[in-house]
Amino acid sequence: MIRLLDARTGSPAEVSPAQPGVLRICAHVPPAGAGSGITALRVLLVADLLARVAELSGLQVLTALATGDPGGGRAAALERDAGALGIHPPTERTTPRDAPPSLGGPIDVHLVSAGADRDTGPDGLPAVVGAAYLDWAGGRADAADGGLPAGPGGDPLAVRLALMSFPCQLAARVTGEGLGSAAGTLRSWRQQVAQWAESPSRPIPAPSAEAARAAFSDLDTVSVLALLRDLAPDTSVPAGAKFETFVYADRVLGLDLARAVGR
Repeated sequence: MIRLLDARTGSPAEVSPAQPGVLRICAHVPPAGAGSGITALRVLLVADLLARVAELSGLQVLTALATGDPGGGRAAALERDAGALGIHPPTERTTPRDAPPSLGGPIDVHLVSAGADRDTGPDGLPAVVGAAYLDWAGGRADAADGGLPAGPGGDPLAVRLALMSFPCQLAARVTGEGLGSAAGTLRSWRQQVAQWAESPSRPIPAPSAEAARAAFSDLDTVSVLALLRDLAPDTSVPAGAKFETFVYADRVLGLDLARAVGR
């Protein structure tokens, strides 16, 4: 069961596919404007997280990138920057009105940025994605409106990690310090995963598996990241169990944590 905050009621609601076995997601990206690019990417990131969780449950996922100008250069730039963040490409790029026919059925989940028009039609669960901001000492940069900033070392997945460090329904402000911290965490986790991979495999500890599944069902990446931070230094957990836990969590987090394995 996957739950999201219903924008109409402010309460958690279960995601219920209209067609068994298929989940249709419409990511409504905000129109172009100062600071809108990173928010648009965050909407696509939440759609990607939702799709990954649904696929773990055995669902086929179809995603529409809905924008006022689906054939325009900004939509193409968003897809390019989204790819750098490890976001799977949408099934279709379309207008909000044409999203249902483009995906072959009613939309099950509408993801809309905070403050945007929430008139998503009669079908599907509307969920709000908080605005995102990129701030650091040298000024502001905005993805898809002037290039996607990468973390120290040039890894854009540091941006993905930094954005996932905030609850998806709340605003996310990524500072230079936060981006540097995310890049350092990625380097550390990848090195540790590579080291743990050399040990015999062990099952994921039951409490960790239960906690991760519960958090993912709410798209609560903040809790999953906290679980991994606590698990990494825990000497009571075998290295092989840590490896399996991190690899399992990364199926949703999408941080390429096994990048250094075998190198």
